[in-house]
Amino acid sequence: MPEEIDKVGNVSQQRYEQIVAELREVVEQQSQGQFTIGDRALEVEPMRRPQDGAEALPRQDLFTVRQALTRLAEDIGLRRSTVGNARWTASRWPREHRRAGVSFTVHRVLGSIPDEEERFAAIKMPPEGKGRWTVDDANRRVGRQVESPASPQEKITAIHTLARDEEVAAAVTTDFLKRPAVAAKVPDQDKVRVVQEFTRDEHVATQVTTGLLRRPEVAFRAMSDDTARHQVNHAQVERGRQAREDFENTSPIAPAVRHIDRTVEFLDLVTACHSFVAAAGRAVPGLRDRTLGEDERGIVHENVAKVRATLDWIETAVDTGKVDMDGELARMLRGE
Repeated sequence: MPEEIDKVGNVSQQRYEQIVAELREVVEQQSQGQFTIGDRALEVEPMRRPQDGAEALPRQDLFTVRQALTRLAEDIGLRRSTVGNARWTASRWPREHRRAGVSFTVHRVLGSIPDEEERFAAIKMPPEGKGRWTVDDANRRVGRQVESPASPQEKITAIHTLARDEEVAAAVTTDFLKRPAVAAKVPDQDKVRVVQEFTRDEHVATQVTTGLLRRPEVAFRAMSDDTARHQVNHAQVERGRQAREDFENTSPIAPAVRHIDRTVEFLDLVTACHSFVAAAGRAVPGLRDRTLGEDERGIVHENVAKVRATLDWIETAVDTGKVDMDGELARMLRGE
């Protein structure tokens, strides 16, 4: 096998293993040094745990601890937070429970396991299939975010962390939604919720709705909703009314058009009468040699009465220009 395939970075596999062995010794020495710092910090300021039922420590005591750790950190050339972390980690791991070959950082992470027995047992048992603890594995064990996410949930958490800034989140969301394969995996209810959020702006909602209603299948399904259909019909009537009012108020040819309107209404009325006569002319001959039942005759007589009353209404409107119908006719046409 060619040597370059066995390389790690710029060194051979053999040299890499030598480097790892050397650095493990360095890490072990550093861990011992950090535990020493923690132990000495504990000697200067032991952890102050209130007894069961005792009140929290006074602020003056806590301030004294801060002063002591600050002075110790300054005298050895470290930051107070470094000394404080070492002190806390040392307090979580008595000497007999510290594990050789496990870094101080892993001890610190696993130190957040509340139960002592569980904590001391955990550090002896690396994750299944692994011979030693890594920092990411320790973070997984205690439910913290990892540096190199592996599972889908870890990657999601990392993305959420990076996208805490609103501008970053907006840019990331826009890029993701441009990927059809990603959008296809979003549940329908979440897609609806996203669209609703994005269309709170009236201008955006108008553009989106117009585009969707241009798709025949979408328009057909939308109009199966009674409320949506009513709103569309209402909008059409209202738009027509507004357009007509604007035309009548602003157009110089509006008077002539009003005359044409009356002519159109005349033609509509004549057409309606003609249609009725033609329909009756086709239907009545079909009754030849046929006797209707009593219920059938009653229905026909009822409708003939409606027609007769409607004809009287038409004649009155034509002769007088009054189109109001009396209450009895209105009830009759409603079928009451």
